[in-house]
Amino acid sequence: MLTLGARSNTLRELQKGLSFNLTQMEEQEIHEAFQGILQLLNDRHREDQLNMGNALFVDKRVELLQTFFDRVRNFYYVEPIYNNFQNLPQSIKEINMYVKAKTHHKIVDLVKSLDSETVMVLINYIFFRGSWEKPFNSLNTRDDDFFLDAKNSVKVKMMHQNKVFNVHRDEKLSCWVVEIPYKGNVTALFVLPDKETMKQVEDALLKETVSNWLRALEKRKIYLDLPKFSISGSYDVKSLFEKMGVTEVFSDQADLSGMAKDHLLKVSKAIHKAMVDVRENGTEAAAVTMMEIVPLSLPFPPPPHITFNSPFLMMIIDKTTDGLLFLGKIVNPTAKED
Repeated sequence: MLTLGARSNTLRELQKGLSFNLTQMEEQEIHEAFQGILQLLNDRHREDQLNMGNALFVDKRVELLQTFFDRVRNFYYVEPIYNNFQNLPQSIKEINMYVKAKTHHKIVDLVKSLDSETVMVLINYIFFRGSWEKPFNSLNTRDDDFFLDAKNSVKVKMMHQNKVFNVHRDEKLSCWVVEIPYKGNVTALFVLPDKETMKQVEDALLKETVSNWLRALEKRKIYLDLPKFSISGSYDVKSLFEKMGVTEVFSDQADLSGMAKDHLLKVSKAIHKAMVDVRENGTEAAAVTMMEIVPLSLPFPPPPHITFNSPFLMMIIDKTTDGLLFLGKIVNPTAKED
């Protein structure tokens, strides 16, 4: 969205940081591709509910250039919202109310503070609500230990299923990968590293690794234990971008002259917040009672027991776009964000 208004070196830094190779793809095509993805992901007819979006709050003293205004609206479905940044407490309140409404009251108080010179705030939010294809029976949920490290543990509500899942044992990286699909076009991958191998798995988290896992999944019966958890993370996108070599857009050298008339603009704040909720029925609790009748013959070899009772990774993947919607590391399922 920012590249639409960036010029000269500021634009080149952004493109490089975002790994856009303009020799392979024209700038227009990049924006059209994002437009297509946003359209697919925000489709109202999806079985799962995914709310993701961008918002642009602008000080009412700033006059946006018509071309920028039109393109931001067309490609990113953003309706710039004019705000009086001279009254910062009121602005913060309005931004937070907007995000709260867009995420069904799940993301509240996103913005804690703003710089007194702020004239524009970019917001990106994503909220997902889905139901498992095979819900966990809440009668099987019990208290259990989750080991934070070799010495410390916490009590968690551990859900249980013994069913056929898509599973892969990655011997090279010493981890289990279990796919738990949601209804609709979304699936979740839970990755459980063996003790002491989390760093090794994290270092290998390239797109190719995830593609290999998805290809290697095989149906097999397992005993699965998975904790209930609700996590959210807020990220200061500015510091992440600076690590990626994108610095000029945040400095006084920023060239965002394609955005507004007669205003030297720079980005003072960029925030991203994500939230995921995992429980028996996916992400919204609902009582599901299902009697399962299973034959008593013991399968051979016996099903593996995969217990997520130590730090693990979770990915939520959209199957229509192959997009990674969420990537999270669950170190303590009981922790609440500050």
